[in-house]
Amino acid sequence: MEGLDLEVLRKAQSWHHSGRQAVLVTVVRTWGSSPRPPGSLLVLRDDGHAVGSVSGGCIEDDLIDRIVNKEGLPTRPQLVQYGVGAEEARRFGLPCGGRMELVLEPITAASRLDELIEHLQNGRLVERTLTLASRAVTLTECRQGKELAFDGNTLKQLFGPQYRLLLIGAGQLAQQLARVALALGFAVTVCDPRTEYSEEWNEAGTTLTRDMPDDVVIAMKPDSRTAVIALTHDPKLDDLALMEALKTPAFYVAALGSRRNNSARRKRLLEFGVSQAQAEFMSGPAGLDIGSRTPSEIAVSIAAELVARKNGIRAGTPVQRKPQTLQFASDEAPACG
Repeated sequence: MEGLDLEVLRKAQSWHHSGRQAVLVTVVRTWGSSPRPPGSLLVLRDDGHAVGSVSGGCIEDDLIDRIVNKEGLPTRPQLVQYGVGAEEARRFGLPCGGRMELVLEPITAASRLDELIEHLQNGRLVERTLTLASRAVTLTECRQGKELAFDGNTLKQLFGPQYRLLLIGAGQLAQQLARVALALGFAVTVCDPRTEYSEEWNEAGTTLTRDMPDDVVIAMKPDSRTAVIALTHDPKLDDLALMEALKTPAFYVAALGSRRNNSARRKRLLEFGVSQAQAEFMSGPAGLDIGSRTPSEIAVSIAAELVARKNGIRAGTPVQRKPQTLQFASDEAPACG
């Protein structure tokens, strides 16, 4: 799940425990282009305070006006539509024919946010089901499932661990890239066994390890929400991480360096049990070609490619991996959705 979604859930939990009334808003369906995709979350407090986003601001403003100045907080889950007519679509910044449906859910003890957040903190994949008519909420631990499903009465939404990013190397570029990745909602781990670099690392919000890169990758067990980027320019470190990461379902594996260096790197990796398809899956040089030169610019180029891969976009003709099942819970957990 996105870091912002977890922030929304925690804020909803905090407001509820402090005795404030609040409503959780979820985008459940869209038609045409929309500012935010289905599954986007917003929590609104009874005094109009808000965390999260369901649009560029106009819909949030209208919801706040409804709650503070007109209708107050809903007492039961309800479905709200925006952009049904051309005039309303223009008012809320939706394109011609655009439409959004939102579920507004009052936060109560029955919302089971405490249990949901505990599951997420323990790295579990959970399907949360809300039945609008009965207001019942169930939580099911899963191995896999659809991100969101809504039939007009039952809302099923998948919540799982944050996307993870492992950076090999603790130099200046890693520092810049870590900052961008944290802002994008990634949980960032930095691996560098070199004392001269690791002792200088002080980036708040990240996890630093001085273990060897291959051991870190193996222990981390990369899944389809994990990215691994090698940044040291030292084959003894970068190649150790890459040879393990390329054998996993990680959605993005990349290495810094020139095209020539990465061509040589791929040949080396083939000698360590990496298949031709796995070697070609690696992005090298890492990042989109935006003419970047400084560490900050290179970090932006790598972050842009990272997000593109996360969203299923790759330039050229990619070598597709065999789909693999997300597995955050135990093998006994069902497949949801």
